[in-house]
Amino acid sequence: MPTPDLHAVELAETAAQAFRDAFGAEPEGLWAAPGRVNLIGEHTDYNEGFVMPFALPYYAAAAVAKAETWAFHSTYGEGDTVRADSLDGVEGWAAYIAGVAWAMNESGYPVAPAHIAVNSDVPHGAGLSSSAALECATLIALADLYGHEIDRAEAARIAQKAENEYVGAPTGVLDQSASLLCTEGNVMFLDCRDFSREQVPFDLAAEGLVMLVIDTQAPHRHVDGEYGARRADCEEAARRLGVPFLRDAPRDATLEDDRLNRRTRHILTENDRVLATVDILKRGTVSGIGDLLTASHVSLRDDYEVSSVELDSAVDAALGAGALGARMTGGGFGGSAIALVESTAAAKVEAAVLEAAAERGLPTPRVFVARAAAGAHRVS
Repeated sequence: MPTPDLHAVELAETAAQAFRDAFGAEPEGLWAAPGRVNLIGEHTDYNEGFVMPFALPYYAAAAVAKAETWAFHSTYGEGDTVRADSLDGVEGWAAYIAGVAWAMNESGYPVAPAHIAVNSDVPHGAGLSSSAALECATLIALADLYGHEIDRAEAARIAQKAENEYVGAPTGVLDQSASLLCTEGNVMFLDCRDFSREQVPFDLAAEGLVMLVIDTQAPHRHVDGEYGARRADCEEAARRLGVPFLRDAPRDATLEDDRLNRRTRHILTENDRVLATVDILKRGTVSGIGDLLTASHVSLRDDYEVSSVELDSAVDAALGAGALGARMTGGGFGGSAIALVESTAAAKVEAAVLEAAAERGLPTPRVFVARAAAGAHRVS
């Protein structure tokens, strides 16, 4: 077992104490799974395209033990416990946990009732995969507890099934894959068609760089019509072009419908940007990806129409203050942006982002430095 991330250990110990308080017993183990930043490759996952996420050092931790009935406890706020006689119809935050157990049963990995206490510091609603972290921590916990050996790529599909079919959010598989498969110090180049992947070194410090994450404090939600509408647009565009997915469309594909044409253009050019980013990183020049990050944001803003005034403000301010590149990250409609900056300019960029938000009367962003952390793992 790899050495657990020390921060994950701290979160897991809090989950363990919450388990004792809620259920009056000891957990049988502790597990943790991280949130993620997607460096580039947005909305390409459900088009069977390419993505490049890395795990954040923010985790969801789960303390778990077998039990006679299902019960889920969260440390959020003053704490909340949801008890259920079955996995049917669990709602709210507990649906992400119950949904994983349901999806495991549906996928041939049977699990019986358990008590589960969770703790997380992955920013909620920030587009950093707080829900996927919760799902993946639960999945690896139940798999260990009930003796199932599940390939991590298959596990990502099972967690996605929970979010798609149980929770009702039509997301791709990027988030769960990042939480389960990313490794420390690397960004993961993932082909969402065949799940082939490569861990690409992402050594920002060697070039005197940092990656700022800008949580705009404008919550984003996947369980809404806009995300589903984009996915439906892609499916319709692929149908009209006579291909299974937009990944398969000719590079110069065009459609008479302007909206579908723009959706198609984003997916095709975004896949190209991912491949170009891989090439640059393999040459060991992280600073060279800046223009690709910015081009990705422009495409997401104009062709895919998933940005927001908060995200645009953050990106424009970062670039104006000297960032080498910046883009929204995640599904959009709020959430977070990232900015690649020289470490000596990080404070200036952060100040510019905060000032721009204040001038526009927007929520005050939370800005922090990201590093590529460890993926999901057992803590104890």
